[in-house]
Amino acid sequence: MSEHDVPAEELERFSAHARETGALTALLHGRAAERMGLSTTDEKCLGLALAGDVPVTAGRMAELSGLSTGAVTGVIDRLERAGYVRRVRDPHDRRKVLVEVSGPRAGEVAVLFREAAEVLEAALRRFTPEERAVVERYQLALLEAVRGRVADA
Repeated sequence: MSEHDVPAEELERFSAHARETGALTALLHGRAAERMGLSTTDEKCLGLALAGDVPVTAGRMAELSGLSTGAVTGVIDRLERAGYVRRVRDPHDRRKVLVEVSGPRAGEVAVLFREAAEVLEAALRRFTPEERAVVERYQLALLEAVRGRVADA
């Protein structure tokens, strides 16, 4: 894939949009965490547990979040006590423990993430399928760059 120069004023516009999006997203997550009785870190890790189609290991959650495995163990303990997740044995490797979103309060999580999905869908509807493909390419490139920075930190 070829690379292109980015004019300074365009970089500043994108940077301003990213800062505002990041700040507003953090505020929304903070409100969601408060409604759920969780810290923002615990709420974000719960979101990571929901990101895939299958339960995640604590190690994978640490990798995705940039937190230490010890910190993630504390997060999982709190989420489990709060009734959002449970630990289950990996059916393919009994030595591994998976974190599964289930429990007495797991339904609350679905409502909050459905609200976020509705906001996303409303924004995406403003773009053609071709434009969405470009936006997705941008998001994936940005994610790759950010993941690299998190891993290096």
